Amino acid sequence: MLRRAVLLSALLALPGLLCAGDSAFRGQPEPGKNFTVENPAIAMLWVAPGTFLMSSTHGLGDDTQVTLAHGYWLGQTEVTQGQWQAVMDYVPLPSLFKGSDRPVERVSWETVMIFCGKLTERARAAGRLPEGYEYTLPTEAQWEYACRAGTTGTYAGEAVAMAWYDANSGSETHPVAQKQPNAWGFYDMHGNVWEWCADWYGGYPGGSVSDPAGPAVGQFRVLRGGSFLHALGTSRSAFRFWLHPSAAAAATGFRLALAPAHRAPAAGK
Repeated sequence: MLRRAVLLSALLALPGLLCAGDSAFRGQPEPGKNFTVENPAIAMLWVAPGTFLMSSTHGLGDDTQVTLAHGYWLGQTEVTQGQWQAVMDYVPLPSLFKGSDRPVERVSWETVMIFCGKLTERARAAGRLPEGYEYTLPTEAQWEYACRAGTTGTYAGEAVAMAWYDANSGSETHPVAQKQPNAWGFYDMHGNVWEWCADWYGGYPGGSVSDPAGPAVGQFRVLRGGSFLHALGTSRSAFRFWLHPSAAAAATGFRLALAPAHRAPAAGK
């Protein structure tokens, strides 16, 4: 009991992560409140429903007014190597740049979904999931909404102060939460590592939509946020990248979501 209390105190004391007034994990997460996953300790921020504009970066004229009708939780930071190992202890650590507080990288979409499934099974067995929710990757819309944090510009703030990119990273990843967060408290949504999203890559639907989850079929999955290897411009709030879901390329990582359950569509040609 003493050991648990010491661990909790250390977590809440981490600079920039879940302020002292936020409650740590107790039973099921409560909509509208931040919480911390108990094992591994992952700080999750509540994202309330809302509306924003997803704008194509390729001038395709498919700008889409998106309404997210359901709130969800998103990791305050990218998933770290220490958090990855706590769930995937039988899998060799894939990351090139070692450090328990650095983001896990060189992970494929497929392997990340195994991580999410294991965490979901563990939480359900312990009675720690809200009805209809699962640990997963954010949809592309959920990711961009949280990245923008109410902003409409190219970046969610002063880009250089928020991002690790090719000109300031020293060609390596950095421990999470070292740069400035966005207005909603999320770190490293610009730069450090690319973050997998749930969606297949494709054009935006255009018009006005609610809770989009991407195309029904596809060949590549979406990545967002830029990385330490790439130019600052690739970390723009609207910038999109894509890779095959089995690819574990340099600088591919992810951010955990706890969201209403949805099924990822099957691959197609």
